Amino acid sequence: VQLQASGGGLVQTGGSLRLSCEAPGISFDSYTIAWFRQAPGKEREGVSCIRRSDGYKYYAGSVKGRFAISRDNAKNTVYLHMNSLEPEDTAVYYCAAGVLRPIQSSWARPETYEHWGQGTQVTVSS
Repeated sequence: VQLQASGGGLVQTGGSLRLSCEAPGISFDSYTIAWFRQAPGKEREGVSCIRRSDGYKYYAGSVKGRFAISRDNAKNTVYLHMNSLEPEDTAVYYCAAGVLRPIQSSWARPETYEHWGQGTQVTVSS
């Protein structure tokens, strides 16, 4: 499974970006898709997840109310809509796919996912 993350860039504080995660050739709705991010010197952290089968969504507390995850099965694409961006959101963002249906305690663990994209850089200037 090859995941392709795109949509990153440079934006000012308060701005918006939309990240896309595509996986040509697979049935995306058979996978749970998550977004993670990693800032320099920090551990990779879970940002959001959309669970397979039921579409249940999880969000990290730091992005709740600002970010929204969505899935377009027809386009085999998962989006991360990021609003009210802050300098603390600066990181490389990765999408990941897994066959599990994670719960609250597991969705943000990297080991929950088998497949990873290459990452896209998001930089928020103050």
